[in-house]
Amino acid sequence: MTEQPVEPIKGRGAQSAALSARFGLASVEVDGDWRDHVASLGGPPVKLRTSVVQEHPRTILTFNQSPDIAFDRSVNPYRGCEHGCIYCFARPTHAYHDHSPGLDFETKLYAKPAAARLLRETLAKPRYRPAPIALGTNTDPYQPIEQRFRITREVLQVCLDSRHPVTITTKSDRVLADLDLLESLAERQLVAVAISVTSLDPPLSSKLEPRASAPAKRLAAIGKLADAGVPVHCSIAPVIPAITDSCLEDIVAAAAQMRAGSVGWIPLRLPYEVAPLFREWLSVHFPDRAGKVMSIVRSIRGGRDNDPDFFSRLRPTGVWADLFRARFRAACSKAGINKTRFELNCRDFLPPATGGQLRLF
Repeated sequence: MTEQPVEPIKGRGAQSAALSARFGLASVEVDGDWRDHVASLGGPPVKLRTSVVQEHPRTILTFNQSPDIAFDRSVNPYRGCEHGCIYCFARPTHAYHDHSPGLDFETKLYAKPAAARLLRETLAKPRYRPAPIALGTNTDPYQPIEQRFRITREVLQVCLDSRHPVTITTKSDRVLADLDLLESLAERQLVAVAISVTSLDPPLSSKLEPRASAPAKRLAAIGKLADAGVPVHCSIAPVIPAITDSCLEDIVAAAAQMRAGSVGWIPLRLPYEVAPLFREWLSVHFPDRAGKVMSIVRSIRGGRDNDPDFFSRLRPTGVWADLFRARFRAACSKAGINKTRFELNCRDFLPPATGGQLRLF
């Protein structure tokens, strides 16, 4: 990693743009931009601006065979995420584009404007069989650039037209911009939304996830979705020991007050380049407790920064993990929230028409 900055980079989660060593990118030369040398120039910090490149993939529906997650297919309208969540497990994927999993991940974004068309073509294939499509599995489908591109909305429209089930995971109240589509999908049992809330402390949230919606706005979105009849889940993800775990009970209570259908929690994961980025973030924002945080993380991950194995990666072990589980269960019991599984409708799927042809009924 690069040297620690004297002051935090305002409005960004990562504190450097160090390249990945896994793909031979650590030897890539810097681009010569004067920002690469701003520290040596002694001038004021340079504001990092977000750039967006349009990407044109051949396919948009990604399938997986992971045995410990609830979906086997997903759509990601964007690569990279301006929310800048320092703990984001998707950061390492930016290295495939010769970009840093750090600052590049949240400033050099990719949009896929043909996503809806590609999805429609896939759903129209004779051998296609429906199962819930997950939106927001890699990067947030409602990050700020969605307001400009509206790719997520177009994908939801395809799902509605074809009666295809879809799930959404987001940290943004921008999901309410598509409430009309979500209501129509919910009427047909075709959608469930998960909104992630990590903390109820705005200053802390601004450090952890600097460009995501404020916690109060996310909770309000849960309430509005529930009022509209849209099945909504509150995900306390991730729970960060000695940083956000103190909010666990309060988030459960707040989610219950907003009529969330269910609540869950996921422990912090630090795969690949995320671990050094997170350590760097700790050294900048919480140097007084950095050692304690990482000690607890290793204690629930079998002595490592990260456990990559199926099943155990989502089920930490040890005393601290048991304590978090006990606290969560007690909070749910007190709030009157039971574990709910949202069953989506795969029976009414209608393959979309393509090529200007009308669907035959």
